[in-house]
Amino acid sequence: MRRLLADNTRPIRAMCADVVRPYAGFLKEVALESLWPTRCAVCDAPGELLCARCAAALPAVDRWRACPLCGAPLGAVQCSECNDVMLAALGREALPFNGCASAVGFNDDTGRIVKTWKDGGERRLVEVMAARMALVAEPSWIAEGPTVTPVPATEAALRRRGFDHGWELARTVAQALDLPLAQLLNRPRASDQRKLGKQERASNIAGRFAARPGMLMPRSALLVDDVCTTGATLFSACDALRAAGVERIFALTFARVQ
Repeated sequence: MRRLLADNTRPIRAMCADVVRPYAGFLKEVALESLWPTRCAVCDAPGELLCARCAAALPAVDRWRACPLCGAPLGAVQCSECNDVMLAALGREALPFNGCASAVGFNDDTGRIVKTWKDGGERRLVEVMAARMALVAEPSWIAEGPTVTPVPATEAALRRRGFDHGWELARTVAQALDLPLAQLLNRPRASDQRKLGKQERASNIAGRFAARPGMLMPRSALLVDDVCTTGATLFSACDALRAAGVERIFALTFARVQ
């Protein structure tokens, strides 16, 4: 009798498992949401990763006022970021990329979004950031079909955070723009740059990037990073891509320090 009951329970268990399995992800989300409710990364209001009020208040970069060359938010008429004097101070005659754009200016709110994503454990914010970035990518860039590639994180950053934020952002941007994705550059060995000034950053990061050995380089690349602070990191990464044979390089960031 006991054996008969045991035999009869097997199909029932299997049927229950088949019914529950499609909803496992949903049930997991419900459980997580009940324990750790989703909150706005800026104002901490419950309900959304970025509430409508805070999303509308982000300092969007006006593409018509931005420099068409370096993407500086207010450089359309006379750019103070990529003029001959500024480039000469960096030991350059020209910009290392063919275009650059940022979704928002960097302030306390956008800084909080980036920090919450990278260091606060809310990795879902990458979708919010990538969506904003996709909106400001120039159609002429996308028409070239560039390969999306991240500015690679340092080994120290990987150990500190436990995930590759650069790759995660690049992958999400590539999905949003329906472009190919590849890790074209090796990780730099430069020291932490977060407290360095413009000239110090340029010296610290210069020459630290290199193309990954054996990689077949595309004709054009879309270099992705979360924040453009002084441009030193983007410049150095672009130099490495150019040296490896990439002919056309575009840079795209979520935020830019003005």
